[in-house]
Amino acid sequence: MTTLATPMRPLTQVEKKAVRREGWSRRVPLLPGLIFAIIVTQLPFLFTLFYSLQSWNLVRPGSQHFVGLENYVRVFTDSTFRQAALNTILITAGCVIVAMLLGIGLALLLDRAFPGRAVVRTLLITPFLIMPVAGALLWKTTMFDPTFGLVNAVLRLFGAGSTAWVAQFPLTSVITSLVWQWTPFMMLLVLSGLQSQPAEVLEAASVDGANRWQTFVLVTLPHLRRYIELGVLLGAIYVVNTFDQIYMMTQGGPGTSSTNLPFYLYQRAFLGFDIGQAAALGVVVVVGTIIVATVALRVIFKSFTAGEEA
Repeated sequence: MTTLATPMRPLTQVEKKAVRREGWSRRVPLLPGLIFAIIVTQLPFLFTLFYSLQSWNLVRPGSQHFVGLENYVRVFTDSTFRQAALNTILITAGCVIVAMLLGIGLALLLDRAFPGRAVVRTLLITPFLIMPVAGALLWKTTMFDPTFGLVNAVLRLFGAGSTAWVAQFPLTSVITSLVWQWTPFMMLLVLSGLQSQPAEVLEAASVDGANRWQTFVLVTLPHLRRYIELGVLLGAIYVVNTFDQIYMMTQGGPGTSSTNLPFYLYQRAFLGFDIGQAAALGVVVVVGTIIVATVALRVIFKSFTAGEEA
C-alpha cells in the first residue's frame, strides 16, 4: 500500500507574521551582545584598515597622508617581517607539537590508578594556572640564569653548566617556557579522551591478543584523534599570539632571532610610532590567522562528522 505525500500548505500572511515575530523574539535578547561585539571588535578593525592606507608617524606631526597599498608592499618586502613570520611558525609548531606529545604521555600515566594520583594531577595542572608573565620570569631567572639557574646547576654535575641559555638559544628558551605552560592543557584534553573510551573496546582488543602497544596504536590513538586535533588547533590559536614570554625573556633578541609577529607589531607601533606600517602589519596578521583557523576548523569539523557517522 502506497501513500501519496500531500503538498505543504502555503502559509497565510498571519502565519508568516507569527513565524517572523517568533524569530525576532529569539534574536532580540542576543542583540545587546551582538552590538557590543561589533563595537569592540569590528569598529577598531575598520579603523585599522583606514590607518593601514595612511602614512603616519606620531613623531612627525602633520605626516599623515594617503598612500594606498604602499604600506602592504613594504610589509611583504620587509626582511624583518619575514623573519618574524618564520619565528612565529617555529614557536607555534615547536610548542604545540612538543606539548601535545608530552601531554599524551602524561595523560596515559594519569589514566592508570596509583596512590596519590589526584595530588600528581593537581601538581601537573599548576603551570597552566600561572600567569604567563610570572612563568616567563620564573624560567628566565630561576631556570635559565647562567650563574644561579637550576638548569646549569644540574649540568655542572656532568662537567657543563656555563651556558647563557636566553642569550645563546633565545628561541629554544621561549619554546621551553611555552611548552611548560601548555603541556597541562594538552594533558587534560587527552585525558578526557582516554576516560571517554569504552572499556569494552579495550577488553575486546585484549581478548583478540593485542598487546599494549598495538592497542594504543590501533584502538586508542584513533579514538583520541579528535581530541588531539582540537588541542592542536586551540593551542596554535593561543600560542601564535605569544607576547609575554618574548617581552619578558628576550625582548625579541638578540637582533630579531626571537621576534615573532605580535612582538614585531608592538615594536612598529609603540617603539617606532609608525601607525601606518603597524596597521598594515596587523591586518596581514589577522587575515593570515583567519585563513589558517578556517582551514583547521573545517578539518576538525570533518573529523567530528566522520566520527559521529561511524
